[in-house]
Amino acid sequence: MPTAAIIGGGVIGSAWASRFLLNGWHVQFHDPAPNSEAVLNIVLDKARRWVPEVYDRLPEEGALTLCGGIADAVSGADWVQESTPERLEIKQPVLAEIQVSCAAEAIVASSTSGFMPSELQAGSARPEQILVAHPYNPVYLLPLVEVVASPVVPAEVTQRASDYLESVSMKPVVLGAEVPAHVGDRLLEALWREALWLIKDGVATTGQIDDIITHSFGLRWAQKGLFETYRVAGGQAGMKHFLEQFGPCLEWPWTKLMDVPDLDEALIDRIVEQSDEQAAGRTVMQLENERDRNLVALLKALRAEDAAAGAFLNEVNRRQQAGE
Repeated sequence: MPTAAIIGGGVIGSAWASRFLLNGWHVQFHDPAPNSEAVLNIVLDKARRWVPEVYDRLPEEGALTLCGGIADAVSGADWVQESTPERLEIKQPVLAEIQVSCAAEAIVASSTSGFMPSELQAGSARPEQILVAHPYNPVYLLPLVEVVASPVVPAEVTQRASDYLESVSMKPVVLGAEVPAHVGDRLLEALWREALWLIKDGVATTGQIDDIITHSFGLRWAQKGLFETYRVAGGQAGMKHFLEQFGPCLEWPWTKLMDVPDLDEALIDRIVEQSDEQAAGRTVMQLENERDRNLVALLKALRAEDAAAGAFLNEVNRRQQAGE
């Protein structure tokens, strides 16, 4: 049975551990934070509750080992997932320490949301061993992972990384080049900037913006994404008609995309106040449970239609039934 080392816990690292465990891998976990085991247990309990809802069959759960140091955690590991805080001055020394003790053939992947592999590889002993495997929260439910390699990473390593990720029921998307923040976070950043401006200018509240997303194009994106949504919007003439009709809008003053609002105390206070009102007293734990319950319902609906992420999960279940 393969083994994954999880270096750095928190929400992301703990969810990585949960995904590997529930897909039959052994996990060796290390996080020096005093509450790391408690956080891991909370996330693992959530995963054990919800993951079986979207898969027809799961393998026997792997064994979890809590390790006191990086060397113990990465010993004998086939895959090492680094999920430390988003700071190069933390990630680079941790990756260097990982490489001292891990096998030369192990995959060393980072969960980084923004750093490029070449930045993580700087000064490393074996830069060709390090790549990015950027997931989406909650990692135990959302199947997509962005795989990003620098030019020094051999194609064989990237392919092996993708194979490993597929073995834990993930959908790896291998990017064609490394860019800061990869793909998903660049798209989210664009939307986030616009939302901050809309709040700062008094156009809409946090609750109104979330309603606009969840009650309209968010529903389309969950099944069709961005480009296929616009292809449908083009009517029978398709994407070409859509681009011809709406392409000129790119030159109109519809966006402040290239400008960044000053996130001063006044704007922070406004966002926090509106967000607190929107939460209506619900705790973060309650909001997470709502999120996971709704994600499961959405994934089940997409499975029934064999569409988008549901089609991927159906294929995973077919492979599991066939014993692949």
